[in-house]
Amino acid sequence: MNNILTVSPSPHAHGKETTQKLMFGVVIALLPALFSSIFYFGYGAVIVTVSSVLSCLIFEFLIQRFIFRKPITITDGSALVTGLLLAFNVPSNLPVFIVVIGSFVAIAIAKMTFGGLGNNPFNPALVGRVFMLISFPVQMTSWPVPAGLNTGYTDAVTGATPLAIIKEGLKNGESLSQLVTQIPTPAQMFLGNMGGSLGEVAAAALLIGFVFLLIRRIITWHIPVSVLGSIFIFTLILWLINPEKYADPLFHLLAGGVLLGAIFMATDYVTSPMNPKSMLIYGIGIGIITVIIRVWGAYPEGVSFAILIMNAFVPLMNAYIKPKRFGEEVKNG
Repeated sequence: MNNILTVSPSPHAHGKETTQKLMFGVVIALLPALFSSIFYFGYGAVIVTVSSVLSCLIFEFLIQRFIFRKPITITDGSALVTGLLLAFNVPSNLPVFIVVIGSFVAIAIAKMTFGGLGNNPFNPALVGRVFMLISFPVQMTSWPVPAGLNTGYTDAVTGATPLAIIKEGLKNGESLSQLVTQIPTPAQMFLGNMGGSLGEVAAAALLIGFVFLLIRRIITWHIPVSVLGSIFIFTLILWLINPEKYADPLFHLLAGGVLLGAIFMATDYVTSPMNPKSMLIYGIGIGIITVIIRVWGAYPEGVSFAILIMNAFVPLMNAYIKPKRFGEEVKNG
């Protein structure tokens, strides 16, 4: 009976923020990136996003209504955010049935199996994304080339992402100076004019969303800055050692899903640490693992795997890295 309740150290504060308000704040922050993806990939981006969002909402409703038999909570915005983030992690020409399968894995397995919002140990959208990558590798790595609003859906022209071009070229013995003409310029990557998933082709739009989240205090700077900072430092060291073998830090920050992962996925309330010190360790771990996978791993991108790996360490960090109790005496000397 003595272990029924676990009370965290004081002080305790009551805030006016609600789950719904926070989640819809994230949705607003994602809108610039969504509009950018539609601008570059046309109605394929709309089809994938709508399919993902609707699937996540429907699966959560059905599970709560007919399996859990609990009050329906799809209006809290969490399933909507999961659907958007899942769509942001896939190509704009992905068949709808695969999107639906990924949504089912994200909601039914990664979220509701553990009891719903607040109980899942891993980011649901990333679990769905990794499941699709492993189960449908060809479809999940066929990236449409941006061609504006008139870009086709199933007949879109596909090409390699900048990370894939570098990975394949180095594997074939080419140097970075030989590959530089095949990849977009930093300006093009910053504005989103490159192949990739819906949410990784709009660095400028993602940064606008980041500023909005910081201003609204929906997230803090600790996780995004530690992720991006550790990636910058790690890749800078590699680049200084051998610039013909390792890409420069700016390329690693703008290419792939680093910004999307650091700003919107690693900062998920449920699966990220609760105090600033843990957040910094968590973010540094994500950054280091991302670079290791990108540089020496089999996949050209490693953000999703890095976040999921660090998600597994969050309970340990919350248990053993704690702030000092309010009023605790600090001994000097």
